[in-house]
Amino acid sequence: MNAKRSSVPVALLDWYDAHRRVLPWRARPGETVDPYRVWLSEVMLQQTTVAAVTPRFLAWTSRWPDFESLAAADDADVMAAWAGLGYYARARNLVKAAKAVVAEHDGVFPRTETELRTLPGLGAYTAAAVAAIAFGERAVVVDANVERVVARLFAITTPLPAARPAIRAAADTITPDMRAGDFAQAMMDLGSSICTTRSPKCLLCPLRPDCDGFAQGEPERLPVKAKKAAKPQRHGTIFWLERDGQVLLVRRPDTGLLGGMRALPTGPWTDQPPGFEAAPAQADWQMLDDRVTHGFTHFDLELGLAVARVEAHQPGEWWPVETLDTAGLPTVFAKAAQAIRAR
Repeated sequence: MNAKRSSVPVALLDWYDAHRRVLPWRARPGETVDPYRVWLSEVMLQQTTVAAVTPRFLAWTSRWPDFESLAAADDADVMAAWAGLGYYARARNLVKAAKAVVAEHDGVFPRTETELRTLPGLGAYTAAAVAAIAFGERAVVVDANVERVVARLFAITTPLPAARPAIRAAADTITPDMRAGDFAQAMMDLGSSICTTRSPKCLLCPLRPDCDGFAQGEPERLPVKAKKAAKPQRHGTIFWLERDGQVLLVRRPDTGLLGGMRALPTGPWTDQPPGFEAAPAQADWQMLDDRVTHGFTHFDLELGLAVARVEAHQPGEWWPVETLDTAGLPTVFAKAAQAIRAR
């Protein structure tokens, strides 16, 4: 590890200076880093790809370019803008954190990991990434890409997630005091473009001379991942109630899965198909042959699609079917709407 401590940062930063990605949230050489954009991008990129995040990031920062504007934003607008990115608690925490920055820190983002961890939604990784990238503080930043690079570099064979303390400790030994933010982003870029999950491009890697995984001949087998347990299967029904070219939408409870999001009505999610249980109105419901499936973190969901029309007034939020794409429905409900409209 001592040899890597000096050689890895030099080789990696030289590579990064020549091959760094141009990303809308990343300051170019000579530009001032915007902590708001760094923080927002790190939250958006959790469990999501750069390709998916880029247009959403640009739209978001056009609408809410700083902490003050986001702190003043309407919660419903924020949740609609977040639709499709998943893990919706992140959006709620973005607003909470922005309000805390404005109210408790005079609109100035804290600089250190310890201070950043006091803000809503900023866990160990996000606090470290913001501290390093936005403020140049030395911090050990380990995302999935960095995890893979370090596991191969040090040939750490303990299966994940048990290997994470050892991976972080190894990453600590090679994190430099200077250019900590560039080093963190360089590790991310290397994992994204060179040290990929499958078929890593070892001959192009600047860390190949120091890589124990490459020396052992099978870097792609690392990191070792423990076998995942099968996720439970749940069932539910989505209700499409239409009236005069409009469809009934509901607002999900603020707490819980997809909390605070605008959605189509749905009955309970149970071990067996619940049929028309908890339908939003008395109507001549018809169950379609189509099914919609969606995977959540802890379970898989299969949804039946029930449709009906009503003539009389029904309380609730009625949204024009033609503009339903602008309602900001979460992915699972957007899938259902697409299947029903295509029938």
